[in-house]
Amino acid sequence: MNINTDPLGVACRDYLAGDKKAQIIVQSDMVEDDVLPVEYLFRSFNQMPELEKMALTLSAGKILDVGAGAGTHALHLQQSNKLVYANEISADACNVMQQRGVKNILQQDFYTLPEEDKFDTILMLMNGIGIAQETANLKRFFDKIKSLLAPKGCLLVDSSDIKYLFEDEDGSLLINLNGDYYGEISYTMSYKDIQGKTFKWLFIDDELLSYYAEQNGLKMEKVADGHHYDYLCKLTLK
Repeated sequence: MNINTDPLGVACRDYLAGDKKAQIIVQSDMVEDDVLPVEYLFRSFNQMPELEKMALTLSAGKILDVGAGAGTHALHLQQSNKLVYANEISADACNVMQQRGVKNILQQDFYTLPEEDKFDTILMLMNGIGIAQETANLKRFFDKIKSLLAPKGCLLVDSSDIKYLFEDEDGSLLINLNGDYYGEISYTMSYKDIQGKTFKWLFIDDELLSYYAEQNGLKMEKVADGHHYDYLCKLTLK
């Protein structure tokens, strides 16, 4: 197995080059292996879930699209005559976005973005809060968000409450209350002979997210619920 930190970026590159059946294998410590068709990362606005459509419609002013991937959200915003900056750490994914016509690409770790640049909307979709990795990192995450937001700006982010994965047949929850938060999941992605490094990703219920936001100087408003325990929320500076 080829150890590479960027199976997703390489898969996007191959898809753009003509491999329309490219698939990424997603392994986790919680559920069985899953398959992510790379074509999903190239979906059009009409193919997006309703929460994503809603978030893109609400995005205004100078927009930062964090974890932009293949650029599907940034491209729609551009085509809607909105000013968007696509932030993505993957060099291959950034190359794909460039080939697709994304104009403003910031290839770097989200946490290293210069804080003199302020944004009216910070957009984090496809369980964008996951970038925090675990609840212990939420203070650092919110500190970075606050440093990048314009005075009246907002963060639009989605997540899911995955407690349904722990439900027993009788409806009771089999959760270890003395362990880590149940939404902290470890993932490994692989594509062909490329295996990425294992990383943590956070899924968080709306009540806990609201609590952490309040603790860190932000006010959370739920915008809408999705069809499968997911939700979209808007966070603003207090």
